[in-house]
Amino acid sequence: MPILCTVDVVLLTLNPQLQVALLPRDRAPLAGALALPGGFIHADEDADPLAAAARMLRAKTGLDCPYLEQLATFGGPGRDPRGWSISVAHVALVPADLLARGAAGLRWHPVDALPALAFDHAQIVAQAVARVRSKSQYSSLPVHLCGERFTLPQLQAVYEALLGEPLNKVSFRRRIDEMDLLEPIEGERTGGAHRPAQLWRLKDRRRGALTLTDRLLGPAVLAP
Repeated sequence: MPILCTVDVVLLTLNPQLQVALLPRDRAPLAGALALPGGFIHADEDADPLAAAARMLRAKTGLDCPYLEQLATFGGPGRDPRGWSISVAHVALVPADLLARGAAGLRWHPVDALPALAFDHAQIVAQAVARVRSKSQYSSLPVHLCGERFTLPQLQAVYEALLGEPLNKVSFRRRIDEMDLLEPIEGERTGGAHRPAQLWRLKDRRRGALTLTDRLLGPAVLAP
């Protein structure tokens, strides 16, 4: 019997806590069970697993995500009742302000309160969440949970939500500034009569894996 080869995507957003997109399965096995967006790799269409994951995301969720990366490979004879299977899992991030564009059937659940999931998808979600929270300590990854435009307080709030602890405002902004990661949007500020905040954006949104520093959220940045 041939080995089944699929991709699964852990699609995460922050709204207001970290949530994952799930879909009820529309066919056997485990029809009706909640599962990650995923499906079989198309050998005649997909250049690699990342291309398969991007195709599957568009088809199942209706979303083109600004951040998509390969997570890990899960496999074995017992993870799928149809036989020995391999899933190349990926993690994707989408800002909350894009969710309205997604497929109507998507169900968003907090990652810390998941319902029962099909196959080994709970294990895949757990590993994806651990990856995102770990990379939030040293990289620009959380920026991809912001919209196209955001304030620095909003960006800091995203980091804090992922890390689960407050950050020192001055140190955080100094580290962001040192990395030359963002640019102000000229002439654009948030509304309000009292000190409206400057709006910012990534200098180049194509640079999805920009590193801030390996000590971005070290002792100097964590709030006392």
